[in-house]
Amino acid sequence: MAKQKTPEQQKYDQIQQKHEIKRPVLKNCLKAFLVGGTICTIGQAISYFYMYNFNFTEQTAGNPTVATLVFISMLLTGFGVYDRLGQFAGAGSAVPITGFGNSVISAAIEHRTEGFVLGVGGNMFKLAGSVILFGVFSAFVVALIKTLLIMWGVI
Repeated sequence: MAKQKTPEQQKYDQIQQKHEIKRPVLKNCLKAFLVGGTICTIGQAISYFYMYNFNFTEQTAGNPTVATLVFISMLLTGFGVYDRLGQFAGAGSAVPITGFGNSVISAAIEHRTEGFVLGVGGNMFKLAGSVILFGVFSAFVVALIKTLLIMWGVI
């Protein structure tokens, strides 16, 4: 049951709504879509680069493509470029794999004054650690379900 607001609280809510900055949701969504799509297009170009120049197959080109994208995002974060891109694009820069690289290197840069072992090494995967943990766990659950379905002859 919602608590009734006092007249003072209602007056404050009206003042707050009058001065609230309206967010350009459609504009933000478009920027996130375009930047995220551009990052994915660059990833696809890198994948084709590995397939045509190093004779990778479509399946095996994925790993070096991901490593290259993570490396590029870490490099751009180190130079301060990726942070500006994130300010512009919002979630568009965080959703692809490059957001993972950015989160890892940002924590390392932030704690570098504490030393390499306790600072960089101890804090590098604080944010990314949960992503790794739940990603691996989700992959395990999906593989387990697929294995059981194959064993039972469903697929």
